[in-house]
Amino acid sequence: MKASLKVIAFANQKGGVAKTTTTLNLAAAFAEEGHRVLCCDMDPQGNLTMSQGIDPDNLKKSMYDVLVNRVSIREVIHKREVDVACASIDLAGAEIAMSTMIGRERALERALAEVVDDYDYCFIDTPPSLGLLTINALTAADRVIVPVQCEYLSMRGLIQLQNTLAMIRENLNPDVEIQGILPTMVDTRTLHAKEAIELLEENFGDRVFASRIRKTVRFAEAPVKGMSVLKYDPDGIAAHSYRQLAKEVLANANS
Repeated sequence: MKASLKVIAFANQKGGVAKTTTTLNLAAAFAEEGHRVLCCDMDPQGNLTMSQGIDPDNLKKSMYDVLVNRVSIREVIHKREVDVACASIDLAGAEIAMSTMIGRERALERALAEVVDDYDYCFIDTPPSLGLLTINALTAADRVIVPVQCEYLSMRGLIQLQNTLAMIRENLNPDVEIQGILPTMVDTRTLHAKEAIELLEENFGDRVFASRIRKTVRFAEAPVKGMSVLKYDPDGIAAHSYRQLAKEVLANANS
């Protein structure tokens, strides 16, 4: 499946690290460059779905039906600024519903096999936990991007994520690896942020992206309007940051 469709999961079991923001805005930046991108919302909160102006409560079918009832993923893709395979709160029950399924960790991988020729990239937004939904995302992924808020507590989660990835490599997906760690919500005025980035670079070296996502009010405003920050404020610093990140990820992927 992986030959033509590159799958990138965005993961960090700590919430509030701009994971959804990064999934959507990087997808929008890739789309600007002419790539065909599918965003897959694997978070029961449905924030990615909502940030493209889609109401999760009004969906007839969602990723729950894809994972649990084996509905075609095409049935839950909504075409907006980017294509979104939508989530709804039903997804919260998916882990229990899938618990007795054979091959439950590969449900997403199977689903994506249907659209392997439709897209160049699939970006998966994961819930803030290392449960079965995230394991499905990591099993389907070629690479993982880890958004990390620039504070010490946020970084401790990286160790747990690395342990989970090691387990997944051993049992489910030997090729998955961290493509990069992305410092987000950076407040350049504080010493704490500067020290946190230094600590990241000490521990993870060149796996830390050169791009930095700074704190800006635009990130809160854009989803309310149902659009990416690249569309909402195309000339702003936030849009520029994600375009820079897109160049870095693409260069990284081709090297």
